[in-house]
Amino acid sequence: MKKYQEQLKNNIAVANGFEKADLVLKNARILNVFSEEICLQDLAINHDTIVGIGSYEGVKEVDLGGKYLVPGFIDAHMHIESSMVTPFELARAIVPSGTTTIIADPHELVNVTGKTGLDYLLDATKAIPLNVFLMLPSSVPATPFETNGAGPFGAADMQPYLDHPQILGLGEVMCFPDVLAGNSEILDKLTLCRHLISDGHAPGLTGKLLQAYACAGIHSEHESTTFAEALEKLRAGFYILVREGSAAKNLHAIISGLLKTELPIDRFLFCTDDKHLEDIHRDGHIRFNIKRAIDLGLCPIKAIKMATINTAQAYGLKKLGAIAPGYRADLVILSDLGTMNVEQVYWNGRLVDDCIWEHRPQYEIDPRLLDSVHIPTLTPEKLQLPIGEKDHVIEIVKDQIETRHLIESLPGKDGFFTPNATYNKLCVIERHGHTGNVGVAPIKGFGIKNGAIATTVAHDSHNIIVVGDNDQDILLAVNHLTEIGGGYVVAAGHSIIGAVALILAGLISLETGEVVQEKVASLISHAHKLGVPSGVDPFITLSFMALPVIPALRLTDLGLFDVDAYQLIFE
Repeated sequence: MKKYQEQLKNNIAVANGFEKADLVLKNARILNVFSEEICLQDLAINHDTIVGIGSYEGVKEVDLGGKYLVPGFIDAHMHIESSMVTPFELARAIVPSGTTTIIADPHELVNVTGKTGLDYLLDATKAIPLNVFLMLPSSVPATPFETNGAGPFGAADMQPYLDHPQILGLGEVMCFPDVLAGNSEILDKLTLCRHLISDGHAPGLTGKLLQAYACAGIHSEHESTTFAEALEKLRAGFYILVREGSAAKNLHAIISGLLKTELPIDRFLFCTDDKHLEDIHRDGHIRFNIKRAIDLGLCPIKAIKMATINTAQAYGLKKLGAIAPGYRADLVILSDLGTMNVEQVYWNGRLVDDCIWEHRPQYEIDPRLLDSVHIPTLTPEKLQLPIGEKDHVIEIVKDQIETRHLIESLPGKDGFFTPNATYNKLCVIERHGHTGNVGVAPIKGFGIKNGAIATTVAHDSHNIIVVGDNDQDILLAVNHLTEIGGGYVVAAGHSIIGAVALILAGLISLETGEVVQEKVASLISHAHKLGVPSGVDPFITLSFMALPVIPALRLTDLGLFDVDAYQLIFE
């Protein structure tokens, strides 16, 4: 308390001009997110805090020469695990493009390893140059129609984490049928977090069902794929998270609707949800969302507000999201608002340069996180799928993670499905050592010919998921995953073409971001050469085919699942 008061007294003295600031960024075009003005002024920073805007002197002064100064960007919803690298490596990838804060849901790790995974993320994010806040995962497992690794993560498991400074509330409530049914398990979690924010996940929910979902205390929603859906959810009081990731791309539809209707943007935020390092390297992180919105015609100031103050206010981050006295000195220097070219980034008042990455946090990794792939011997017989005159088929939707539910005649021999380039075979194999279940289904739209791709990243229970046009390559890819402890694999022509080992829970690599990025880019290229069309991210799209909370048809280790009917399909 005394140290805080001393720092506060010093900050006030500097703000009054009685003492020099530690750092003054001079002649900056400063974006004020409150008044939506841009003013040419100096910015005084003391330690990690902005203390004044106007005319100031500093111990160190940097003349920005009229460049733009905006708040650090905030990702309102993402999964660290989707980057497939450690939190430190993720920070190295996203901070230079202007993202200084993320709000992450750790349900991927928690589904596989329970509280061990949550503790790892809290430990691994507390000393990196990125503000990391976590939501407590609400849907572990997402449904009772799949087998995860750790079993349920309930309200009693959450209780000890409520007072942790990095915990903001309840993660995306994907089990919306349980909410609507008044299931006691999810109501226990909502009650526990009733004074915090609760994130939503309710694709396609409408009418009275949406009203009931909002009534349960859900604050935000990131699954809107059309502006009409976003508008209905906005009217019900939700914050709308506008998502633009590697597989799900909803920004164009929602921003276009905003521009047409001229609705206020104060309850619209940006998120990535799931984004590959390759895409981050090419386009940037939240900076890309802002740039795309500007290109569509949104005022740059409003687009930046959606990436800064809107998110900070929605999640109660009182000292983030703005350039004003008393706020954290998380800053982005831009040469131009239209191009959103990031020249420099300050985090906690410190320039993000090569030196900031020299200190790698040291922490021990629980051995249980490094041993997560356990499957029985897999034979061709376990991959057989009986067929009839017509059968249920999953169809991919380009640039989305939703699917279509088709009923079509399938190629076959002796009463069993024979995959080809049009109708690939999709398999989900329980990999946590619990049941050995294998789910099999036809899928249309992947287009793989003479090969298979497989991964242990399969939302959200993260069993092995594999797709291909022949059993030999499917088996080869699955067996290779077990050998490397999880990851990504491409097989073609009955040979392994390439792989990325994700040894930490089958989700995260312990290699550098550059190495992972290079390997993943190569695998994606190989997958497209096998026939995966543009508009389909081979591995991220594949990983969502097992998530039984997004319409319309999914596959789990228990079998084919009709999301709209919320039941397994038995024939």
